[in-house]
Amino acid sequence: MKTIGDLGDLQGKRVLLRADFNVPLRGGAVADATRIERSLPTVRRLQEAGAKVVVMSHFGRPKGKANPEMSLKPVAEALSGLLGAPVTLAEDCIGSAAETAIAALAPGGVLMLENLRFHAGEEKNEPDFVAALASLGDLYVNDAFSTAHRAHASTEGLAHRLPAAAGFSMQEEIEHLSRALEAPARPVVAIVGGAKISTKLELLGNLIEKVDVLAIGGGMANTFLHARGIEVGASLCERNLAETAAKIDKASADAGCRILLPEDAVVAARLEAGAPAATVALDAIPADKMILDVGPKTIDAIEAALSEAKTLVWNGPLGAFEFPPFDRATMATAAAAIALTDSGSLLSVAGGGDTVAALAGAAGRLSYVSTAGGAFLEWLEGKSLPGVAALMTH
Repeated sequence: MKTIGDLGDLQGKRVLLRADFNVPLRGGAVADATRIERSLPTVRRLQEAGAKVVVMSHFGRPKGKANPEMSLKPVAEALSGLLGAPVTLAEDCIGSAAETAIAALAPGGVLMLENLRFHAGEEKNEPDFVAALASLGDLYVNDAFSTAHRAHASTEGLAHRLPAAAGFSMQEEIEHLSRALEAPARPVVAIVGGAKISTKLELLGNLIEKVDVLAIGGGMANTFLHARGIEVGASLCERNLAETAAKIDKASADAGCRILLPEDAVVAARLEAGAPAATVALDAIPADKMILDVGPKTIDAIEAALSEAKTLVWNGPLGAFEFPPFDRATMATAAAAIALTDSGSLLSVAGGGDTVAALAGAAGRLSYVSTAGGAFLEWLEGKSLPGVAALMTH
């Protein structure tokens, strides 16, 4: 895969930079600039090389129609503030408005095109829309791994029309994920949590072929416990998937992967912050209580597995982390992972929506925390990502 250094002399070249600036707003301003910050090294490198930097992004779900409420104006303002330089917003992402704005851009200048999804051709990857975008640039850089699982015009189509390369954020993400799953240092431990097995069947199927220990928490662990004949009371449990859980159990044993399930549980009658809770053995779960976190014996077992591991892949919290005290297992495990990462003995890679929220305080201390969401999950499932594949072939 080519990177920015492979594109040659960038002086005066129009570089179409695909970023993912689909960020949360509050009061008309960017509330979390993490994704913008991750693309700053790429933007600055292009500026320093004298390129005309033309930033492209989607924002929200305007369904192919211009919607002023989903304008990238506040995002352009946030990028300008972070760069300490003006960032102009073109009134459209194609056509004369975009052409005029780019023509006025000086080398080293930064322009943002208006929301790509104001045009239906973006998500449909329509050839005419791809051509209209391609006509605006000389080179294409994709720095949006989080959109790489979608074959859209700006994420896949453009890589076939212009000389293409990965930006630094895209490059860093792929390098960390490859180190974690494609050619990892062993033993490899995966922690998978979340509410339901049904949403993570492909993930579990891929991981048991690639990791040495698979620790399962969250509501999905209850289905595995139920499949093993353990009564889980009023807990979230996909009882209709007991046979599926049993098959995953057997397949993991055949693959040489040890599944680590809860050994004890924290239960409560209500899912709310501060609800009275108790730690119980698995054979003593009250019929009217819910499992909302794993207990201290389980934390110890996970930490023991981590102490022997060289690589950790983490997707999903161990308990109902949004409601303390049911965040304790996730926080304790994160602290153990951080300590091992700090010591240099563990490569720790985490990602997925709930995972990022649960590990917010630990994000900067693990080896890498992906904000990619769906793309991160599909990579863990072993799927080919169109946006990455397009860069690999061009």
